[in-house]
Parts: sequence; structure tokens; C-alpha cells
Amino acid sequence: MSTLLGLDVGERRIGVAVGESRTGLVRPLTTLRRAHPRHDADSLRVLARDHGVDELVVGLPLEADGSEGPQALATRVWAAGVEPLLGLAVAWRDERYSSQDAEARLGSPRRGRSGGAPSPAALRAYRARVDREAAALILAAELAARSALGGSD
Repeated sequence: MSTLLGLDVGERRIGVAVGESRTGLVRPLTTLRRAHPRHDADSLRVLARDHGVDELVVGLPLEADGSEGPQALATRVWAAGVEPLLGLAVAWRDERYSSQDAEARLGSPRRGRSGGAPSPAALRAYRARVDREAAALILAAELAARSALGGSD
């Protein structure tokens, strides 16, 4: 059995989920504020150690036609900077529409106390929650694909 971290890497935040290959259970874990790859690696190292993680599954933001555009390249560059610092295997998973699916799952952000638009803080918290949920969807898709192939580890 292996434990994996799923990552939804954005320009400002990294959504993180944790899951187990044997059970296929995945849960959103946290959202990290993106910084320099060395700082990101330090944060991920702590999470990996605390959860006994063997591997990272990084969402690859492909274009609608399946090609790799600028965001996919930026994600690959980020991962290339983080991977050697962590010493964990990295797997890639198509993450097209994961954020939209996460938003559909979570619903709209809550209205403000007076019934108006959500506050900036509430919107930040909602976006962080969407990132965690997107990471969970990415990781769940990877584990389901592995299970379908008959190899859960």
C-alpha cells in the first residue's frame, strides 16, 4: 500500500490532498501559499513525512485539446524544481476541468453577513477550499486509473 499526495498547482496556491492506493480513499488536506520552489518543497516535505507519503501526483493543466500550453510548462518547471528536493516519485495526471468540477461539488461561495457579496477573506477561503478539492479530484482520478489497470501500488 502506498500513500500519495495529490497536488493542484496554481500560480498563487497549491491545493493538497492525501490518499491511499489500497483503499482508494482520498481527502482534501490543505492549501499552501505558493512561494519559491525550495519553500514549497519544505512545506510538502513536512506533509509527506507526517502522512507517510511515497509519491506525488501532480495535476497537469492541459489545454482543452489535450496539448500542453504555457500553464502546463510552468507546472512542469515548478515540479522540476521541487522533485529533487523531496526525493519522491512524481506522477502526472490530466487536471482539465478539476477546478470547475470542485466548484460544482462545493457550490457557490457563501454570501456576506448582510446578504451581499462575500468578503475578500471569504472569497480567499473559498478559493483555497476549491484548490484542496481539485487536488482530491486529481488524486482520485489517478487512483481510479491505477485500480482499473489492476495495479494499485
